[in-house]
Amino acid sequence: MQFDDDANLDTSEVQDVRGSRVPGGRATVGGGLAGLIALLLALFFGIGPDQLGLSSGDTSPAPASSSLAQVQQTCRTGRDANTRDDCRIVAVVNSVQDYWSQEFRRRGRTYTAAPTVLFGGRVATACGTATSEVGPFYCPGDRKVYLDLGFFDELRTKFGASGGSFAQAYVVAHEYGHHVQDLLGVLGRSQQGPAGANSNSVRTELQADCYAGVWARHATTTPDESTGRPLITSLDSADVRDGLDAAAAVGDDRIQERFQGRVTPETWTHGSALQRQQWFQQGFRTGDPARCNTFR
Repeated sequence: MQFDDDANLDTSEVQDVRGSRVPGGRATVGGGLAGLIALLLALFFGIGPDQLGLSSGDTSPAPASSSLAQVQQTCRTGRDANTRDDCRIVAVVNSVQDYWSQEFRRRGRTYTAAPTVLFGGRVATACGTATSEVGPFYCPGDRKVYLDLGFFDELRTKFGASGGSFAQAYVVAHEYGHHVQDLLGVLGRSQQGPAGANSNSVRTELQADCYAGVWARHATTTPDESTGRPLITSLDSADVRDGLDAAAAVGDDRIQERFQGRVTPETWTHGSALQRQQWFQQGFRTGDPARCNTFR
């Protein structure tokens, strides 16, 4: 995956609070990949909810720090996105939101942008105080995506994904899929009913995978709203394979087999490795969000 070297990045869509000091508190489990990883830790490593670092006791915004301007100072162009992980996230966020803004407009709707918050260690959100252990997640309370860049190393070392720049992009696009669901009023369905292979939780996650695939299909043709040129200039089959590999690595069956030695579909919350790949491919093949109706 390559970005236009001369494109300007919009760093206003990313809040960099790495290095901020955030108070702790009692914990609750959040959504997105956070719920999956929190559940994994709780079930397979004996870590209780009060140790996961998602707190309902402190929901104040993270304080500003000297690192707040880090991406604003260093992530200026697509050339920076081609060389730095944090700048790559800025560029992916720009591209994903450009696509959804234009798609919503095309369908007579209004897209509300959601910032991505880069943090390290711990961060305060409207959904509670989260630590890095819960992985990337979307918080509907403040409509922000939260991401510790260290998760991408864990995606390779802990979950066995091959890695790559597009694997990172897939994770970001998946979380923005939850933001789209929130704007469309369907995200709340994930909390309805029991867990299991056919649960609303699984259907919600698979739809977010499909939405990530839809963005990927249009990534090299969606014009940047400031330049009129696509921010992403190259996305090849190897990139897509990295995305599919990342999707499979966080499938419920793959994680359960890896960490508990058996697969229990009745406890699934995100879908199998094959399902996650299939729905990403569905979005990528059709390029049509209307073909992502996993609730049908």
